[in-house]
Formats: sequence, structure tokens, C-alpha cells
Amino acid sequence: MASDTPTPVHLVLGATGGVGSTLARRLKAEGATVVLAGRDPDRLAALGSELGAHTITLDARDPDAIQAAAKEAVAEAGRLDGIANCVGSLALLPAHRTSLDVWNDTLATNLTSAFGAVKAAATTMRKTGGSVVLVTSAAGRTGMANHEAIAAAKAGIAGLMRSAASTYAAYGIRVNAVAPGLTETPMTEAMLQAEATRKASTSMHALRRLGRAEDIAGAIAFLLDPSQSWITGQELGVDGGLATVRPRGG
Repeated sequence: MASDTPTPVHLVLGATGGVGSTLARRLKAEGATVVLAGRDPDRLAALGSELGAHTITLDARDPDAIQAAAKEAVAEAGRLDGIANCVGSLALLPAHRTSLDVWNDTLATNLTSAFGAVKAAATTMRKTGGSVVLVTSAAGRTGMANHEAIAAAKAGIAGLMRSAASTYAAYGIRVNAVAPGLTETPMTEAMLQAEATRKASTSMHALRRLGRAEDIAGAIAFLLDPSQSWITGQELGVDGGLATVRPRGG
């Protein structure tokens, strides 16, 4: 007997990144319709062809572009149930070595894109409800040296998430965030090439390993799922204990 539950439709921002592409593949495998948005048209087209998914090329630092993408997703799929913002950057510099350009780009790439995702959800899902999942960081939850710009951006996302969760709860829109530790993706590949850096980074995590894209994508998929309708305003640490647990020595 056919189910009366409609196929969920999710817009994945930053869909060609390590976490975004893993999430898109997982959602598709679970039966969802995915709409893929990203900045690189060639990689986006390849992933769209692989998944049979509609693609939208955009710069997620522009909230109006995200707004237009959400409307396009509705026009393409007939509805929109979730937005996952997997857009991000990594600037590991102390404040005195962080240029204004790096500061502004870090805020735009991380915080402004998250604001755009929330705004787009608020305008497209207020009559139907849905879920927004943002990505923060363990660095926004605990002090780490040389993380000033990215920590500020990610902590800002957490504040945005909690406020938006309160604002839009009355419309059935849930807003949550996932806070990863250091995760192995193409974005972190260069910094983890040195064995000493990899070893030091691994030792900071109580579970003694770095994150995988699957770890983060799984948590995002969990929060997007309509069955988690009692969860909003939460920042879920998926960080091997980095933000809250001190590793045991030895």
C-alpha cells in the first residue's frame, strides 16, 4: 500500500563540499528529493547527474541568492521541507595576523550564509513548517588558540540559530545546528598532510580520531528528519568530545 507521506524535499547549500556531498548522497539514499546548490558549476553538474538532482549555482554569501534558490526548489519539486547549510571556511590565524579581508570573508562565508538559509526558510516554509540545520563548530563552544575569526563566526551562527528557533517555532519551523570537531574533508586536507599536525589534532579529541564527513552528514540528516519534530534550538556536538571532554592521558 502506498504511503500518504509525501517525499521530503531538502535544499543542500554547499552541496559539492565534503560534508554537503555526503549529506546529499545520504538523503537521496533515504528516499528524499534533494536540490543541490553550490558555487562550482562543474562539480555541481557532476553531482547532480550522479543523483538525478536539480542543481543551482550560487554564491551563498548572498542571502538573496539563497532566497531565490529556495523559491526555485519549491517551483521544481512542489514543496520544501528542509534547508541544510553546509557552506563554510577555515581560517586558522591569531587576530593580529588576520586581515580585514579574511575577517570579512570568514563572516560572510559562514555567518551570512547561515542567515541567508534562515531567511529563505522563513519565507518559503512558514505555511508548511520544516527544518533548518546550520553548521557551527567546537571552536565556537570552547576557546582554541588561533581561531578568532572562525570562532566568532561559528558562535554567531549558534546565537542566530537559537533566536530563529524561538521566532519561527510558531510556524512549525525547527532550527538546529551541528557543531563538528576537526573533520577530514577536502577543506582540511592540506593542514592534515603533516603527520605531526594530524597526530596533535587527533590527540585533542577524547575519542582519539578525527571526524569523518559521514559523522557530520548523519547528524544533519537526523535533525532534518520530520520525525525529530520535538527538537529545536539545539546545538549538537559531533566532535569526538572536543568541546566538552578532556582526553585521558596516555
